[in-house]
Amino acid sequence: MVDIGLTHIALQVTDMDRSLGFYRKYAAMEVVHERTDAQSGRRVAWISDKTRPFVIVLAESIQITAALSPFAHLGVGVVSRDEVDRMCIEASKEGVLIDGPTDSGYPVGYWAFLRDPDGHTLEIAFGQEVALTIDRS
Repeated sequence: MVDIGLTHIALQVTDMDRSLGFYRKYAAMEVVHERTDAQSGRRVAWISDKTRPFVIVLAESIQITAALSPFAHLGVGVVSRDEVDRMCIEASKEGVLIDGPTDSGYPVGYWAFLRDPDGHTLEIAFGQEVALTIDRS
């Protein structure tokens, strides 16, 4: 099968293990491919929640030259409002909660912004119904 459509987004990270832990915890993503770049010697990991053919490519870098922030963000859906609340409590304890939770109604849903270890913004949300919105368009 040939990949067609949006397949990935790439982000620079300064500590691969720390970033993998963040995305595993807050986005239910796991490594589906990992390698060490032959030229730079730095690690590259593709992570996915395995719900669709899409990955986040994490590429180790000495410094971040472009962060996905403050409003530019990755968005992931979670199973319930309670899960958004639980994650927000945890994120607040860890000092990574940026904003929320906020209920913006249909079709935006109940959401919060978190900051990953390198300053990239991750949105966690319940009730966005992206698939249903697309089906209705």
